[in-house]
Amino acid sequence: MPVPASAVACQNVSVRFVTDRRTVTALSSVSFDVASGGFLSLLGPSGCGKSTLLRVVADLIAASSGHVSVFGMRPEEARQARSFGFVFQDAALLPWRTALENVELPLEVGGKRALPPNAPTPRELLKLVGLEGWENSLPHELSGGMRQRVSIARALLGGPKLLLMDEPFGALDEITRDRLNEELRRIWQETGTTILFVTHSVYEALYLGEQVLVLAANPGRVASLTTVDLPRGRDLAIRETPQFVAMAAGLRDTLGRSH
Repeated sequence: MPVPASAVACQNVSVRFVTDRRTVTALSSVSFDVASGGFLSLLGPSGCGKSTLLRVVADLIAASSGHVSVFGMRPEEARQARSFGFVFQDAALLPWRTALENVELPLEVGGKRALPPNAPTPRELLKLVGLEGWENSLPHELSGGMRQRVSIARALLGGPKLLLMDEPFGALDEITRDRLNEELRRIWQETGTTILFVTHSVYEALYLGEQVLVLAANPGRVASLTTVDLPRGRDLAIRETPQFVAMAAGLRDTLGRSH
């Protein structure tokens, strides 16, 4: 079976929430495509629907109208096929389980299940995220950045083709955040996983993404979609270059008009 050209495709997706007093439109006619193996940063002001959009893709919220496909499947089918992993801002580790046991947790939920053939083991995933030697540590023995690494390793268990990340580094200090930005790009390049990454940071969105989708607010809608014309093997020093600074200024201008 041929692999769909798009990992994620959204066409005119709208989400409306109905309350007792009114109907709130969270997303209005949002359309975009992410190629298989791509990295899309979702950027926008608070309340613009970034997290809502991620949850629609993850089959946690149903779109009110429009069409969403994940590797050619409906979100529900993609979830059942375990085609994606989800990383939240809170690492959500069980405090009584070690780092290794937290990564193993998805294998136990809903009954014991085996890893797919050739999928990396929990130990290999901890090594991938830079935590070799910390397998037996409890969450309280790990820093905030290390706990998020465990969360990323857990999301990668089973070899999902898509990683959905909802502000995973938003609560971390700047130095730790920068380090994890570099680590995430390395992991993305090593695994070939498609990534959708929600952030409030222009610099983070631009450094990480191959594309940056800016959402405007009230209602959430596409303000711009920018292709990031920067070297694939970039490091943090690229943020000081004139090209990066100019692109960041353009995104900031778009954000300023998106409220």
